[in-house]
Amino acid sequence: MSQESPTVDPVQLEIIRNALVACAEEMSVTVWRTSRSSVVREILDYSTCVFDAHGQSVAQAARMPVHLNSMGSCLASILAGYIPLVDWHEGDVILTNDPYSGGQHLPDLQAFAPVFLDGQRIAIAGILVHHLDVGGGAPGSYHAGATEIYQEGLRIPPLKLVEGGKRNDAVLKILLQNSREPANVGGDFASQLAALRIGAAALGKVGRRYGPARLAAACEAIQAQSERAMGAAIRAVPDGVYEYRDFVDDDGLDHTPLCIQVRLTVAGDRITVDLAGSSPQARGPVNCTLNMTSSAVICGVMMAIGAEIPANAGCYRPVRIQAPPGTVVNACAPAPVANRMAVGHRVVNAVLGAFAHALPGRIAAAYYGVSYAYALNAIHADGRRQVYFDLECGGWGAHPEVDGASAFSCGFHNIANAPVEMLEASYPLIFLRYGLTPDSGGAGRMRGGLGLTREWRLEAPEGHFVANLDRFQFPPPGLDGGEPGSAGRLILTRADGSTESLPAKVAGVALRQGDAVRLETSGGGGHGDPRTRDPAQLAADLADGYVSEAAARVYRE
Repeated sequence: MSQESPTVDPVQLEIIRNALVACAEEMSVTVWRTSRSSVVREILDYSTCVFDAHGQSVAQAARMPVHLNSMGSCLASILAGYIPLVDWHEGDVILTNDPYSGGQHLPDLQAFAPVFLDGQRIAIAGILVHHLDVGGGAPGSYHAGATEIYQEGLRIPPLKLVEGGKRNDAVLKILLQNSREPANVGGDFASQLAALRIGAAALGKVGRRYGPARLAAACEAIQAQSERAMGAAIRAVPDGVYEYRDFVDDDGLDHTPLCIQVRLTVAGDRITVDLAGSSPQARGPVNCTLNMTSSAVICGVMMAIGAEIPANAGCYRPVRIQAPPGTVVNACAPAPVANRMAVGHRVVNAVLGAFAHALPGRIAAAYYGVSYAYALNAIHADGRRQVYFDLECGGWGAHPEVDGASAFSCGFHNIANAPVEMLEASYPLIFLRYGLTPDSGGAGRMRGGLGLTREWRLEAPEGHFVANLDRFQFPPPGLDGGEPGSAGRLILTRADGSTESLPAKVAGVALRQGDAVRLETSGGGGHGDPRTRDPAQLAADLADGYVSEAAARVYRE
């Protein structure tokens, strides 16, 4: 900080910090109240963030770590390679969804708006929204059979959607023309832009109250605090090298497991996370770009040691990430990336697994570790089409001191539940089952959380189903003698009563009226020897139906 910069006393610093967080939350509430599709309004698959005048994150709403940890790197990519800050002007909105320009995958549209006060840039508002469908070879733009990104939907390079207050409606028209759900996507996009306007106005009020110089000083101090706090948290971890590996089932095309290898080096107040040894980039759409992988690494580090540290650009600085180009954790264009969460979640699990060696007795066993994403293109009798897209979660790994949470979404994606009543009112579906899956939590002194079962029947004349799942072959491992959680399952029951098991990743499964799809998600891994579980806890599990009599034998033998 320069000597000319004003000092910010601790009380005022906390006031400004919370004011910036409130700006991000105000954007978040705007989306929640005004969006149209179930994926945004109910599942809450969006995130909002506030950046300082230089593009460094300083505050965020309580939304999705996968978005929030990577929005800053997306903004940095735009500034470095496409639209430098000198070309950002009042009234501009910059938009992209291109994974190879800093984005995540094509349904995620990221938008940024600079905020000016008396001609001086004081902040940037940012928002990422997962849109229901942006074209491509499958409903929801989750084409499990894609072999290149061109098959996954419309790709938008970083550009000025709004320039000096004037919107380029041609971009929006192109987007909607390529979507199977133009009304919902158009409504969600309007909500996204409205949230940016609300955020920019709120940041302008903060800037007017404290002045650009004091606001800039506060942003720098906020980031410095988080950097110091992360450094202190790292120093509390014993220096050393810790390794862990986990596996993604496959890429959906080549039925070969994909290795995620983490080598965690702790030295003083710095951490290096090296993912060399991870598998080469896959032919199918499970690849991560470096921005996405970096987000997963940061998420794992924060979950392990940084839960109390305010998340912003400062806390990321002590963490160095190495990922060789051409691997599933640093894919090169034009590799497909729609189901990048399969690898992303596994990176989080592997980082936590490495920390479990460094901090024995403090880290939970593996959680379900996959975004259970599926979509249906329902075709009505009159030819009208609807895209039903959903995300599910599973069981959390047991902690050394407590059982894992059942059917609980948090961690990397932090999605919410889409109520079946709302879905039945909106789509030609009847839900047959939705609840916890008995015996799915890994056995242990502390039991893993249970996964869930969700089953629905198609009521339209026909439809096409696509799924991008994982953990069918490699269930979430336990820790310290705990058993793994259950593997996932996907079962199709035809209207005539015949059944078949589907693989985790499928595209274009033809459905007819009366066909039913049942998803069973993974439970979390157990922690500790099951034979040491408190008999009273086991009795309660039996009474609640979490554990069957047959499965209880592992606790008694």
